[in-house]
Amino acid sequence: MIKSMTGFGREHITNEKREIIVEIRSVNHRYYEFTAKTPRAYGYLDEKLKAFLKSGISRGKVEVSVLIYNLEGTDAEIELNLPVAKGYVNALRGAADELALTDDLSLSAISRMSDIFTVVKKTEDEEVIWNEVKEAAQTALDRFVEMRITEGQKMYEDISSRLDTIEQAVTFIETKAPDSAKAYYDRLYNKIKESLEALGQTEVDERRIVTEVAIFSDKVAVDEETVRLRSHIAQFRELIQSGEPVGRKLDFLVQEMNREINTTGSKCSDIEITRTVVDVKAEIEKIREQIQNIE
Repeated sequence: MIKSMTGFGREHITNEKREIIVEIRSVNHRYYEFTAKTPRAYGYLDEKLKAFLKSGISRGKVEVSVLIYNLEGTDAEIELNLPVAKGYVNALRGAADELALTDDLSLSAISRMSDIFTVVKKTEDEEVIWNEVKEAAQTALDRFVEMRITEGQKMYEDISSRLDTIEQAVTFIETKAPDSAKAYYDRLYNKIKESLEALGQTEVDERRIVTEVAIFSDKVAVDEETVRLRSHIAQFRELIQSGEPVGRKLDFLVQEMNREINTTGSKCSDIEITRTVVDVKAEIEKIREQIQNIE
């Protein structure tokens, strides 16, 4: 079944160390175009995500957003600068002796000296981070693809209905086209007969008329065009049922269908066929608009 190129998927996971949010969205595009918004410290995820999503998305302008929140305290270590702390203690006790003060120095007093502590950010394992992001991305991708399939089903139903309409129109043209030759024969016969009667003659050279009608019939014959139209319609149905990315192939088929119906219109002068050709062209144009959003 065909898929739409418009889609959205989101996943939010939380573990004991971090919170991760992945969002995938896309609109139609001729090829697979990828952009990512990831935190500055996690830029290495961009190429990994691009390759990972490519396995499930063949066409579309895809934008991925990744947010990573490290839970408080889990991504840093506090180190004590012991020499500096000892220096503070020795200096304060020396001052107490010198000034004859009570030595009430305590741990809480020392802890208020901020420069004796150093906050060291832990080195994160890139592979661990990637596996966690990939887990969220997989779920987001599944939801994204599900939305594309749902949209694709609606498009499939609409296109199938329009193909039915075109097939019915082709049947009408095939039935009606032979009448053009007969109508031409009658007009030509009557015209020649009237001209001969005006000259006092009554015998009509039917062989000449038949020859003229044969030439005319060959010029207005649309059998080849309708046969090719039916072939294109059958191939169109096969492609939209294949489940493969077929957007570009369908675009080519629409061009071919349009070419055949235009040729049919240029050959036929019958007013009913002309109206039918206009209707078919309108249906083909609506299909063309739809397939611009097919993967």
